[in-house]
Amino acid sequence: MERDLLLYVMPGCPYCTKVLNFMKRRGIDIPLKSTNEPGAREELVEKGGKYQAPCLFIDGKPLYESDDIIAWLGANL
Repeated sequence: MERDLLLYVMPGCPYCTKVLNFMKRRGIDIPLKSTNEPGAREELVEKGGKYQAPCLFIDGKPLYESDDIIAWLGANL
């Protein structure tokens, strides 16, 4: 089943880098959105309820915390 995925990342964030490095090692390629993009911060708060990165949206539902995101990606992709 195809899932709708989008990962919000903040440049310079060590937790975001941790997730991105995991994805690179595993060859996982999903859409990314930087919080530096115009309107991205507001979009993240509107969709997820808070300004925190990394945040992986899975079918529109937010998943926070780098370890939780890595665990989900490892089990599902």
